[in-house]
This record gives sequence, C-alpha cells and structure tokens, in this order.
Amino acid sequence: MSAPLRTPLVVGLLIALAQAASFGVEIINGKIAKKGSLRNNMSVVLGSPDIKEGNKNIQRFTVMSRKNPKQYKNVSSGNDIMLLQLSKKVKLSKNVNTVKLQMKDKTISPKTKCIVAGWGSTGLSASVTNLHVVNVSTIDLDVCQNEWSEVKKKLPDNIICAGGYETKSGACQGDSGGPLVCSGLAVGIVSFNYNGNCNYPNVPNVYTQISKFLPWIKKYIKKIS
Repeated sequence: MSAPLRTPLVVGLLIALAQAASFGVEIINGKIAKKGSLRNNMSVVLGSPDIKEGNKNIQRFTVMSRKNPKQYKNVSSGNDIMLLQLSKKVKLSKNVNTVKLQMKDKTISPKTKCIVAGWGSTGLSASVTNLHVVNVSTIDLDVCQNEWSEVKKKLPDNIICAGGYETKSGACQGDSGGPLVCSGLAVGIVSFNYNGNCNYPNVPNVYTQISKFLPWIKKYIKKIS
C-alpha cells in the first residue's frame, strides 16, 4: 500500500499565489503591474498564519516550476488547480505541518460540515494578514447546478459546492486557492463565486474537487522526483 499523499497545510496560499500570477492582474504597491510580471519571481511563504511583514516565523521559498492540467482554460471552465515545485524541501516543524488529501475519488455527501481558510476579504476589509477560517456545509450538486442555472451558468465537472448559499458564510475575493477541509482531509480548492459577489446571493461557492485530479498529481510528482 502506498503512503497517503500529503500537502502543506497552507496549500491554499501556494495555489492562490500561482493563480494570481497566471491571471496577469497582480497588484504591487497598489498599482496594476504589467501582465505576467510576477511569473518569474513567484515565491511561497510558510510557517505562520500571520503573514504580516516582519514576522520572523515566516519561511520563504522560490517556486521553481508550476503545472496546470492541459485542459485548463480559465477558472470558470474548470480544471482550476495548479501544482508548485519549490526550490528546496520543506522541513516540517511545530509551525509547518501537513494535511492529508482525500485519497478515494468519491462524492462528498451534502450537508457535510467543513472549514475553508484564506486571507481574502472579510466584508470589513479588502484583505487580512491573519488567516481566517469559517465553517461551511457542502451542497448537493444538482441543487448547486439548479441555482447557478438561474444566473445562466453551467458549472464545470469535478467540483464541490459549499457555502455562499442561504448563509452568510463562505469564501470571498482573495480566498481563491484556499483549502476546503472536511473531517481532517483536504478535499477542495476555492475556485469561484458569483460575479465576484461576496454578499452571498442564492448561488453556492464552487471548489475544485482534489480527488478528481489524483492521477494527474501523482504522475507529475513522479516525473519531477
């Protein structure tokens, strides 16, 4: 039996950074940067939920390479996942740990209690420096698609729906790439909400389902190992 795949607890931050660089809408000191200007200077920070400048617990790693599925076109079309290869091996400690991935490709039951984490907008501020966590429940995929159909959007395959539906809890702008954790397993990645609206209209938040990409993840890791 192979050992379970593990991923850094702050994998959401890693993927969010990668996504930001991919879209070419990076912000540097409050100004729009040139398209793709961060792609060759991407780095990852680990070691603390507080990413405030000057935090001595933060460790920074250069990103050597990154990989999207070949089918990826844009966020709303699906396959919204990216792998990052760091410049050196991450040493686990009391400040840097791992979370298990869901190894079985199975549907997450509706109303499963989960948590989602991120440094995105809270409604009170544009972003935060301390990691925020909120409880959300998964939503039946048929119900999710029906609600999104009301705003004329067909959802992609390989997703999970949770939060942002008949509730004031969910992901917001800046949380993209954040982890959805259910029963201690990382099962999803924050992908998108409705029209950038964090006031939680009657459509659920959409996540990439990690287990659908396990063969691709394993193949790529084997390739670069």
